[in-house]
Amino acid sequence: MSHIILPKGWNSPQREITPETVYQNRREFLQLMGFAVGGIAGALLPESAMANTGSFGLFDNEPSRLKTDFPPVPNLKRNLDYPVSRPISSEVAALKYNNFYEFTSEKNKVWENVDAFETRPWQVKVSGLVKNPLLLDVDELIKMMPIEERVYRHRCVETWAMVVPWNGFAFSGLMAKVEPEASAKYVEFTSFYDPAVAQGQDSVVDLPWPYREALTIEEAENELTFLSTGIYGHQQPAQHGAPIRLVTPWKYGFKSIKSIVEIKFTDSRPATFWNTLIPNEYDFTANVDPLVAHPRWSQKREKMIGSGDVYATQKFNGYGEFVSHLYL
Repeated sequence: MSHIILPKGWNSPQREITPETVYQNRREFLQLMGFAVGGIAGALLPESAMANTGSFGLFDNEPSRLKTDFPPVPNLKRNLDYPVSRPISSEVAALKYNNFYEFTSEKNKVWENVDAFETRPWQVKVSGLVKNPLLLDVDELIKMMPIEERVYRHRCVETWAMVVPWNGFAFSGLMAKVEPEASAKYVEFTSFYDPAVAQGQDSVVDLPWPYREALTIEEAENELTFLSTGIYGHQQPAQHGAPIRLVTPWKYGFKSIKSIVEIKFTDSRPATFWNTLIPNEYDFTANVDPLVAHPRWSQKREKMIGSGDVYATQKFNGYGEFVSHLYL
């Protein structure tokens, strides 16, 4: 695919930008909650939201403080059923550019704020409408499941993107073990809550912590839905959502909840973090779609971290053959 040259600033057409009065009210509201300009959903200004922030994962040298010596995953084999034509993103760029609001709203600062985050020992609970509920140490869970590597495209709602090799297991495999009841219609995922370690949870206490996300039962059992326990051939780093996170490559990245502590099957749609805060900007389904603009920016283009290459956004992030039938 040819790269696309965009106008300076990635400015969206005026009709796609929230009216100034609405924007200003929201800006004041978010500032009251304690986020700096550039905070919630990556930015309060369209130009910042287009990931045109200067650093944007572009790094010439690996910083000396950046941890890279993670335990490798032995005997890891790549699943070739989900090929990606783009190059795999730089691991250093991926380590240094993350959304993890529990720690900070600055994407290029997350890696500097996770040193005290202990991800072992860690328990994962599977509860709700299942025949076989579980409460396991994450390493016991990993031993139960067939671990494989999948290279997936990742698309943030803020228009930045990456291609990374996750390792972990298909969520459908876990579903087969816990056996959801016929009445289960949704799966709710809950992240950790520890404001003593996660500065964002401590500084903005009125937000709906802990972070929650959810899928329909049909989305959860789709073959693409993946629980990742590592990346780039090794154990999951803290900034990527250690020790276990959700990966749904056809949806915007905020659906792929990090550092999961509970998975609950339910018969009613759960409230989720961003959809609760700003429902007109972050809908529940959150499928990647270039024709559906975010109220404050276009979704027609995406920019790769590390390289800065720009591509046209694809519906369902290019995974339509696997998921489009879910939305007929």
